[in-house]
Amino acid sequence: MAHVGNGAAAEEEDCFEDAFDRIPSACQMDLQTAIQETQCALNLVLNNKFSQALDLLKPWWKHSMYHALGYSSILVMQATMTFEQKDIQTAIETIKQALQTCHRFRKRNSVVGSLSTLISKRSNLQEEEMHAELCYAECLLQKATLTFIQDENMISFIKGGIKIRTSYQIYKDCQNVLNLTQDKAEQSNSFKQFEGGVKLGIGSFNLMLSLLPQRVLRLLEFIGFSGNRSFGLSQLREGATSQSLRSILSVLTLLFYNTYVSLILGTGEGNLVEAEALLEPYQEKYPKGSIILFYSARIATLRGNFEKARARFEECIGSQQEWKQIHHLCYWELMWTHSFQQEWQQAYRYADLLCKESRWSKAIYMYQKAAILSMMTEEDVRKTGEDIVELFRQVEGLKQRLAGKSIPMEKFAVRKSRRYKVEQPVPLLIPALEMMYVWNGFNIVGKRADYTESLLVTIEKAELQLRNDPNPSEFHPDDSGLVQMLKGLCLKHLGRLLQAELCFTQVLSSESRIRYDHYLIPFTLYELGLLYKQQGDFLKATTYIERAKTNYKDYSMESRLHFRIHAALNSLKGSPVSTP
Repeated sequence: MAHVGNGAAAEEEDCFEDAFDRIPSACQMDLQTAIQETQCALNLVLNNKFSQALDLLKPWWKHSMYHALGYSSILVMQATMTFEQKDIQTAIETIKQALQTCHRFRKRNSVVGSLSTLISKRSNLQEEEMHAELCYAECLLQKATLTFIQDENMISFIKGGIKIRTSYQIYKDCQNVLNLTQDKAEQSNSFKQFEGGVKLGIGSFNLMLSLLPQRVLRLLEFIGFSGNRSFGLSQLREGATSQSLRSILSVLTLLFYNTYVSLILGTGEGNLVEAEALLEPYQEKYPKGSIILFYSARIATLRGNFEKARARFEECIGSQQEWKQIHHLCYWELMWTHSFQQEWQQAYRYADLLCKESRWSKAIYMYQKAAILSMMTEEDVRKTGEDIVELFRQVEGLKQRLAGKSIPMEKFAVRKSRRYKVEQPVPLLIPALEMMYVWNGFNIVGKRADYTESLLVTIEKAELQLRNDPNPSEFHPDDSGLVQMLKGLCLKHLGRLLQAELCFTQVLSSESRIRYDHYLIPFTLYELGLLYKQQGDFLKATTYIERAKTNYKDYSMESRLHFRIHAALNSLKGSPVSTP
């Protein structure tokens, strides 16, 4: 959803706080009134009143660019959360109309690249026309997102890419407008709203592009994109404090980056102090808001405070019943907080709920459920009435495609579950802990020495089981490699660095014997590099991480590792993102 804002102006807050259900319709929809009404709708969304927000925006969404943007944003957010075809189709039709609405307010003959020229020639570009460019760019991004998830072919992928590039060019032109007309900013509230939108767009593009591996970024820079992380972060931080409609979106982008992106696609070093500071004023303003409660819970998880996190996620679930998809996000997180504590029966409960209720990735949910059951005793599994082998066998049939490509995490789950296709399968050893690693969960549980020790005990039991196996299977070297890598991670987080290094080197020495899980070698090289970085040996760290980057290809989750490698090498160049 590209369009939520904090609107700190007193009259906007009054509009929300004093008259939730009776916001008067404007007689004439001028720009300022449109922004104020969209702010009111946004406040409704942040207070879980999603239908009321749509009702407020609907009368004007075909006549006002901001109503069109707000209305389509809510429907696009809903579609991306439900993954239901009818919701996606409704959102696509809405976004097409929203683009037409925004386009009517743009400068006649407006084309990408022309705005700054118009300004430099002192043409009479109206504030309304400037806002129309901004709203049009945001709607294009929404349409690109829906294009990616609607169809499964490469043509859709290319169309989506073209929309993103057009949107980016408009943002760059809007930034030029901003730079050339800075003097007006002091007098005009609508100009400040425009400035907040530009900072959001330019900041988000720069931040997200900066995460891409260097080879991809070089290609994108060749066609006009740029990815400067520090510039992107500074723009978003300025946008977050801008007191504009889009302030909250800058806040949510920074929260998403610090609590998810930096963990899954980086080295796990999100700035939690910043995340807490950004969230604090919104916790006071929207104490029962599900989006705010969700991020509060997520920060508690990353702090290692799983008990507090669980209470917040449960509060988030109880805060609203209209959008069940927010419940699904909480189920995913609750599944992991229980997994970190090896409370497998409770983790199974949430994995089962996701399998039954969420459409996001049936293959991953099914694999996750089977993996969690694999960690339970035979007696506990019997009580659930589930057949683990049958669950694993269902995974492949649930795989989906996105923009014509298989989803890497689903491919990994399918490949691992193929072990169960034969009549007498060799069970996966500690599949739930492997998935925990894949999602960078060891960085989270590593904040708690007690739970890390408990994981180590489980891993060492698996190690002993392999060692005492009288008839090692063809999977024995792969299973041993996984056990040693995960053992090394636990030892690293417990400060036993020499023992951790021995575990990692043991995995590397078994490279020639590994038959299926080829991802283990480059990932272990990466982990060993991070271990040397922790010890202060930056040269050795760089050497091992570079080996992981250049010497291996065509293994599971290769892209994910390349994102992490890119982040690690950047931090080794002297620009680490510290974890407070």
